[in-house]
Amino acid sequence: MSLWTSLEPASATVDPGGSTRVRLRLRNTGDVVDEYRFEPVGDLSPWTVVEPQTLRLYPGTTGTVELTFSPPRTPDATAGPNPYAVRITPTEHPEAVTVPEGNLTITPFTEVRAELVPATVKGRFRGRPRLAVDNLGNTKVTASVSGSDTGDQLSYDLHPSNVQIEPGRAAFVKATLKPRKIIWFGPKERRPYTLAVQRSGATPVPVEGTYLQRGFLPRWLATFFGVLLALSVTFVMLWIAYKPAVRSGATEKVAEAGTTLAPSPSTAPALSPAPPPPQPSVPQQPTQPQETGGAKGGDSGGGGGAPQKKKPKGPVLKNVLLYNITTKKCADIPGYDKGESAGPVREYSCDGTSNDNQLWDFEMRYPKGGPGGVPLYQIRNVKDRFCMDLTGYGPAEERSPMMEYTCDGTTSDNQLFWLDKQDNGAYWIRNFASENMCLDVFGSGDGGDDTPLSIFRCSLTDDHLWLIKPQKPDGE
Repeated sequence: MSLWTSLEPASATVDPGGSTRVRLRLRNTGDVVDEYRFEPVGDLSPWTVVEPQTLRLYPGTTGTVELTFSPPRTPDATAGPNPYAVRITPTEHPEAVTVPEGNLTITPFTEVRAELVPATVKGRFRGRPRLAVDNLGNTKVTASVSGSDTGDQLSYDLHPSNVQIEPGRAAFVKATLKPRKIIWFGPKERRPYTLAVQRSGATPVPVEGTYLQRGFLPRWLATFFGVLLALSVTFVMLWIAYKPAVRSGATEKVAEAGTTLAPSPSTAPALSPAPPPPQPSVPQQPTQPQETGGAKGGDSGGGGGAPQKKKPKGPVLKNVLLYNITTKKCADIPGYDKGESAGPVREYSCDGTSNDNQLWDFEMRYPKGGPGGVPLYQIRNVKDRFCMDLTGYGPAEERSPMMEYTCDGTTSDNQLFWLDKQDNGAYWIRNFASENMCLDVFGSGDGGDDTPLSIFRCSLTDDHLWLIKPQKPDGE
C-alpha cells in the first residue's frame, strides 16, 4: 500500500441539527504521482460531506481532507455512537482501496407532538376522540395521559393511560368523555377540554379539544311539549271557568208554584207559611203535638193567635204525593205509621190518604237560594214530621241512600232540594248540597215495592222523573 491516513480526531460528538468536522490526513508513500478520490460510506454517509472530493499528491507529500457531519434533528439520527468510514481510491492503482474508519456520537434529544382526532366530538351521553402521540425524538419516550376541563364538567376514561413510544413511531390513546350532567332540552353546549401528555422531568404537552353536548330530546320536541302544556292549561282553565246554564221550570211565585206542581186536574192546595225554624233551645227531634200545632197554625193563616216571634221562611206546598213515572210508585216510609229518625225512604204502591205515610210537604226555605235563583225546599213527611235527608253533612256520594231525619232547613246540611222541570211536565228533584244530583230509585228503572230511594247523576233514561200530585186532606 502506498498511502498513509489519519483521522483527527478519531471520535467526535455532534448534536442533531448541528454539525462537526473531522480532519483526514494522508501521505503518498509511493514513487509516482497519484490522484485520490474520497467517498463516505456507512449509515452516516447521507449526512457527510468531504472537501475536496479529490486530492493529487506527489510522492512523499501530505494532504488534508475535511469531513463535515450534519445529522438532522429527526428520529433517523440515532442517539449514541455511530461508526463511519471514508473510501479512498487511488487513480493509478484503483485496486489499492483504503478505508479509514472513525466514530461519531450523536447526542439524544426528545420531541413529542400530540393531536386529537377529531378535534371536536359530538354526543348526548359521551364522546370518543383519539389522541395521537408522535415521538419525533431519537430516543424512546415514556409518558402518561390525563384529561381536565374548566368546571369539572366531564369525566375521562383513557386507554392506555401510559404509553412507551420508539423513535419515529406514534401511539394512539382512546378517550371516552362523559358529561356529568345530561341536557334534557335546549340547545347544544360546547365543553372545551384538554388532554395532557406528561413526561418525567419535562413540561406537559397540552392538546385542546371540544366536546359538543347535544340535548337528550330534540328542540322541536321540547317546543311541542311546551305548546301542548300551554293548551292543556288553557283547556283546564276554560273547563273550570265554564258554568253551564241551568234550566229550571220552578218559579218564585207561590201561586204559580201551586198550579205548576199539580199536573193532575185536582185542585191545588193552598200555600201557607212554613213553621218557624227551631229555636236553639228546642231539641232536634220535636214531639208530634208541637209539629202538628205548627202545621195547623199555617193552615188557619194565624187566626186570632198571638203573633209569632219569628217570621216563617217561606210558603209550604202541603199534602203531595211524589209519583215516579217510570216505576209507577210513590215515595213512602216503611209501614203505615210514623217513621223513625234515620229511617229509610222507599217507594211503594201509591195510597194518597192519611192512612199511609206517603204525603209530603214542600217547605220553601230559601226563595232564591238555588241555581239560577230558584227556590230551595225541605221535604217534610206529613205524618212523622221528619225531613228527607242524606247521611252526614254536606255533599253525599252517588247512590247514597235517602232517609228521613229531624229537619234542619239550612245550607249546612244536605236536606235542601230544588225542582228542575222537564219537557214532559215531570220534575228532577235535585239535592242542592250533593252536586245537584237527582232523587233516584235504586236500580235502573226496575224498582218495585220497598225499593230504596237514593241520589244519582240526573238522566232522562233512568227513573229520575217525578210528578208532584197534591192530595185533598181527608174529609174535604
